[in-house]
Amino acid sequence: MPVTSIAPATQHAGIGWRHPHYAQVLEQLPQVGFLEVHSENFFADGGAALATLVQARSHYSISLHGVGLGLGSDCGIDAWHLERLARLVERIEPVRVSDHACFARGSLNISLHRSDVHAADLLPIPFNAASLDVLCANVQRVQDRLRRNILVENLSAYIDMPDGDRSETDFLNQLTQRTGCQLLVDVNNIYVNALNAQRQTGCTRNVESAVHSCMAWLDGIRAGSAGEIHLAGHCAMDGIVIDDHGTLVCEGVWRVYAHAVQRWGVVPSLIEWDTAIPPLQTLLDEAARADAMALLVREGAAA
Repeated sequence: MPVTSIAPATQHAGIGWRHPHYAQVLEQLPQVGFLEVHSENFFADGGAALATLVQARSHYSISLHGVGLGLGSDCGIDAWHLERLARLVERIEPVRVSDHACFARGSLNISLHRSDVHAADLLPIPFNAASLDVLCANVQRVQDRLRRNILVENLSAYIDMPDGDRSETDFLNQLTQRTGCQLLVDVNNIYVNALNAQRQTGCTRNVESAVHSCMAWLDGIRAGSAGEIHLAGHCAMDGIVIDDHGTLVCEGVWRVYAHAVQRWGVVPSLIEWDTAIPPLQTLLDEAARADAMALLVREGAAA
């Protein structure tokens, strides 16, 4: 059975394009708003992966989403990583380039020699002036090299970072004002953080309270800052909610998404799925739901 989706005129939502679906997407060319890939998977100068992405680019808009820049790292941006990204951007001409507001890189001094190490994870940063200065400097360096503004994603975090002196929304608003970057607003990350915050304060998990907390978070973001939205699933493990991108988007996250559309209008939105990857049709159905919900919210606002 051929893969189907919704009519092109209403398509704004895209899907995360992962290896299990490479061939099927290129063979069947389903109707979808855009494809998003992890930038680092295509850093080689040639090979099958890059050729596959180039082929997809002839049919779809491509969004490059990075996981390795470590934009909040005090030791700066890895020059090799940035150059590989710049070459990929020049080759693919993506509609958007994004990475995370996280710490990932550090330096060790061993026998008077500096050695840079990468945590291979998206680690949280404190929301204070010093972290903001580091993040702004790194974002600006990336933007200068790429000759375009990038998007920075809010993080799912599982601990309270010490030394914060402002809210996450104030921190991100100052980032966009100082650098001109936009935000990749991950609605699932906000929701996961809201649920985990209830646990940290000893409260019983309450979906309604989490949804309203997320809506207030969205209300705190400057208008026009959101350049893309991520939607994903999560799981609970030992009392902690984990942003694992391995299930359908839950109803609470859909409600927060509707509020985002109501606040900001239609923003390019992505169904992100990285573990226990389902059949392609499942992703397309989720993208179709995002488009249908955005249309309903927009029509309701216009009525």
